[in-house]
Amino acid sequence: MSPDSDPVSLAADQSVMIAAFEGWNDAGSAASSALDHLARAWEAREYATLDPEEYHDFQVSRPSIQTLPGGERVVSWPGTVLSTANGPWVGDREVVVVRGIEPSMRWRTFCREILDYAEDLEVSTLITCGALLVDAPHTRPLPTFVTSEDAAARQAFDLERSDYEGPTGVLGVLGHEASLRGITVISVWVGVPHYVAHPPSPKATVSILSQLERFLGEPIDLGEMVDEVDAWQRGADELAEEDEEIAAHVQQLESLMDETSLPEASGDAIAAEFEKFLRRRDSGNGKA
Repeated sequence: MSPDSDPVSLAADQSVMIAAFEGWNDAGSAASSALDHLARAWEAREYATLDPEEYHDFQVSRPSIQTLPGGERVVSWPGTVLSTANGPWVGDREVVVVRGIEPSMRWRTFCREILDYAEDLEVSTLITCGALLVDAPHTRPLPTFVTSEDAAARQAFDLERSDYEGPTGVLGVLGHEASLRGITVISVWVGVPHYVAHPPSPKATVSILSQLERFLGEPIDLGEMVDEVDAWQRGADELAEEDEEIAAHVQQLESLMDETSLPEASGDAIAAEFEKFLRRRDSGNGKA
């Protein structure tokens, strides 16, 4: 979108579903953290929970056990929760937050269940949020890749259509199935510098939240996240100062970005970053 363009957002009476999942789609926990923050900021209320028994291999995503303040021992199971929020905006919009862990099995059934809830809630737009590892310096704005298969959305928000072909996560399947149901799908990904990929990644999380503000046309109170971004930035700076190899790599990435600038969201850009992401995973250095 041109800097001189008037702000454009989704219609105030449109219900919107926003989804993110831990795992393959969530480098540095950036996307899941963005939805956690959004749910807290807008006081989202639980609407439905998907049965984890149907979708998860508990040897891959293990449950956890804890003791409550009253002494009761409880088991928390990995799963997916849908919450609804009526935030500080004026109008009839409802935002549905889908937050969970990428399932181990039955993806088509999993997506159908989520989209059945979307239809019940009259959702017209789905925004999927993910994060991947990229060769980008932490000292610059992090790259975001925003695409849509919907022609009207591309025109309204000056987006491109993704040309990516290759392995996908549950976000890709969910978006595809939603499109088949006539739901407008917008895909938002942020790049997390691979050398500081350990979660949390507040700078990447804020990048996703800024995109959600753009589409929703509503403010999202960042609260303490501003300080968290500053602390993350200082920590990454200190890492570069203490490691000559990382420092040289950061300088190289800065020079490359300053000379050519990272491309705007495009299928070629996303494909290139995904290929790098997959190569890192194969070599054991790209775990999200």
